[in-house]
Amino acid sequence: MVNFDVEKYRADGKAVLETIPAIESVVDSIVERGYDNMVVIGIGGTWTEWNSVIAILRHYTDLPIYLENAAEILVKRDKRYLTPRSIVITASVSGDTKEVLAAAKMCREMGIDVVGFTKSRETPLGKLLTHWIPYTAAGCDNAYMLYFTLALYLLSTRGEYGDYGLWKAQLGGVHEELIRIREEFDPRARAIARKYHKEPYNMWVGSGSMWGNVYLFTMCLLEEMQWVRTKAVTSADFFHGTLELVEEGVPVFLVKGVDEYRPLDQRVENFIRKYEVTDKLEVLDMADFQIRCLDDRFREIAAVLIFGATVVDRLSKQYEQFTGHWLQFRRYYRQLDY
Repeated sequence: MVNFDVEKYRADGKAVLETIPAIESVVDSIVERGYDNMVVIGIGGTWTEWNSVIAILRHYTDLPIYLENAAEILVKRDKRYLTPRSIVITASVSGDTKEVLAAAKMCREMGIDVVGFTKSRETPLGKLLTHWIPYTAAGCDNAYMLYFTLALYLLSTRGEYGDYGLWKAQLGGVHEELIRIREEFDPRARAIARKYHKEPYNMWVGSGSMWGNVYLFTMCLLEEMQWVRTKAVTSADFFHGTLELVEEGVPVFLVKGVDEYRPLDQRVENFIRKYEVTDKLEVLDMADFQIRCLDDRFREIAAVLIFGATVVDRLSKQYEQFTGHWLQFRRYYRQLDY
């Protein structure tokens, strides 16, 4: 597979498993201290990743959970829920994301402990954190595994989630499965990239626990990293504005999830096929893939991991090959001060 180091990915998988004791230790400290709510602070990819995680968590818990944009929470007036009794969680691989640093500093000045994922304790973010969790495994699917492990273990300590032990036991086989799934999807990813990389406008549609993924891919990968113009819309909102822009020649990428919102995804597909409003429909159905080492009770989580492996990783790497635009090259981000 182009631009994919299998052995590095396996090493990252080992790093994820080795991080589990640190995650559990942090959660145990939080539980011992006591808490009233969870406040997750992120921006860009971090915010969108946690959007999908929290969508699944809410199936199991009554714990108040807030997902905040790091830039917005700095200027937000109404944040009475943010107190020293909050579990504040943030993440930045680099450890120097400007808005995340400012939000973490604000929380510490308010006397609030901050849990953070970053590559080193010596990063600017690492030095601010009350609880540091190593974030050395690259890739969206690895990030999801770390985040879900923390969240599911926390819910297990509340008596709200009884399958954490099974999740932990089965996690060790996930990376080999995601290598296999990458290999299966890669030819299609190449065909999609070849066909659509020059399109002037694209629509991406999804819902439920997949919506954060769809937004992440369109914003962080297609727009920021490939300068491809996209419109991301939920399957529900597709019928309230966006559908009027669908016409012959407009690509529509529909991501079908496996949760309770799947009928909304199906409605979009049915509409496009029935009325033949575009000849460029691509359905990316997460039910077409299976992480065979994970029990079916984890199917919604598996769908999130699969999207990370197939679309975020393989499709973006194939787009890079056809656009000739290096995924790491930016015009403005980290180039200019703003």
